[in-house]
Amino acid sequence: MNIAMTVSYDGTSYYGFQTQPYGNTVQDILEAGIRSLTGEEELRITGSGRTDAGVHAHGQVFNFHTTSRIPVERWALALNSRLPDDIVVRDAARVPDDFHARRSAKRKTYRYTIDCGKFPDVFARHYRFHHPTPLDRAAMREALRHFVGEHDFTSFASKHSTQPSHVRTIYEAELVEEGSVIHLFITGNGFLYNMVRIIAGTVILVGEGKMRPDAIPDILAAKDRNMAGPTAMAHGLTLWRVQYEEYAPEL
Repeated sequence: MNIAMTVSYDGTSYYGFQTQPYGNTVQDILEAGIRSLTGEEELRITGSGRTDAGVHAHGQVFNFHTTSRIPVERWALALNSRLPDDIVVRDAARVPDDFHARRSAKRKTYRYTIDCGKFPDVFARHYRFHHPTPLDRAAMREALRHFVGEHDFTSFASKHSTQPSHVRTIYEAELVEEGSVIHLFITGNGFLYNMVRIIAGTVILVGEGKMRPDAIPDILAAKDRNMAGPTAMAHGLTLWRVQYEEYAPEL
C-alpha cells in the first residue's frame, strides 16, 4: 500500500527536512514514528522536496510504501501520537502505487514573510523576517511580475546547486499585505536550491530602493548568481502547498 501524507512543521529546531548524517531532521522523526507503528525497520519516506534548516512547512507532502494493516483513516491520529508538538500530520490517503511525492508534484507554492513593524512580534519571530523600515510594496509587486514564466534561474540559485538544468516555470508570484506584514507567495513547477530565498532577498532590495524592478529581466538573462540580491533568512520561508493530480489534501 502506498500512503501519502501532508505534514506541517516548525523547522526552527531541525536541520531541515531531509535526512542528514548528523541527524535531527523532520524526515528522521517521521520515519521513527512510522516504524514504531509498523515494525518495518527498512521503511523510508519520500518527500516532495527538501527544506533547509530553519525553514517551515504548512503543506509538505511525503509518501511511503507499507504492508501495515492500519486503516488509512487512522494513520494521521496514530502517527501524531508519536510525534513532537512541532510536527503535525494533517492528512493521510491511499494513493496509486506509482505515486511519488516529488516526481508526481505539479505545482509547489512557497511563502516568504516579512514583518515591517517597528519592533518584532515576539510570538511570530521564528516565522517572519523582521525589516523595521518601510518597503516600496508597489515596486516589489512589479519586480515579482518579471519572475512569472519559464526562465533560466541560474542567477537565483545557490552556487552549490547540482541540478543539470536551471530552467523552471513560475506560474504565480504575488505580494499579499496583512498590515505591517508582507507575504510573498511564489508558485512554480519546481524550485532550485535557495531559489525562493534569493528571489525574496532580491525583491527586498527593490523594496528598499536599492534596485529597480525592471532590472530583474537583465539579472535572469545574465545567469550569474552575483547579479542577484542576497539569500534571505531561512526562518521567513514556509513551504505552503504542493499540488497533485492524484492527491488533494484539504489544508
